Amino acid sequence: MNILELELLTDDLNKTEVFYNDVLGLQTISKSEVHISFKTGATKLTFRTAENLNPVYHFAFDIPKNKLMEAFSLIEKKTEILEVIPPDKIADFYNWNAKSFYFYDNYGNIIEFIARFNLDNASEKLFDGSSILSISEIGLVSKNASRQSDELFEKYGLTPYLKQPKLDKFIVLGTETGLFILVEEKRNWYPTDKKAKSFWTKVLFYHKGNKRTIEILD
Repeated sequence: MNILELELLTDDLNKTEVFYNDVLGLQTISKSEVHISFKTGATKLTFRTAENLNPVYHFAFDIPKNKLMEAFSLIEKKTEILEVIPPDKIADFYNWNAKSFYFYDNYGNIIEFIARFNLDNASEKLFDGSSILSISEIGLVSKNASRQSDELFEKYGLTPYLKQPKLDKFIVLGTETGLFILVEEKRNWYPTDKKAKSFWTKVLFYHKGNKRTIEILD
């Protein structure tokens, strides 16, 4: 599975543009009074304007598997990296054969940079915003993760990620190149104490030869 386009909400388009341009080094590819879009490798990331909703999402960017510490050093100079298990700031997902780190954007979205060592995506280029390969994960929040998982299987044929055991309130669907992280409301977003809450989300993804769209209303 691959996430082709991701649309989220923000309370301030201008501040969002500044963060994603200056901190992540992403290129703005379109902008209006109600939206702004960025190029994030193979994925188009769009924020649409909201008003006093304070939306908070969790999503992950894939980076080249040999660039984790280079990316860490670059981001650390521009914003605070979150601790995972204090004092460590690098998460080791040994069952996924991946490592990552986390930080907040300008409105408190939890952003993850993840290096997946099974993928053939090493790069010799100095790391910058153009090195981001794609958005590979988006968190989807509901009152019942198991029921949502069943619904996504019935509608889209999405199955649990083979490297992540299915839990009652935490289910991962998809493949190594694209994952939906299903969590239940009020569960803490790792590695923070922020409670998961559902906000409007739209995802265009490619799965088994078809482009499909998921839209979460709230």
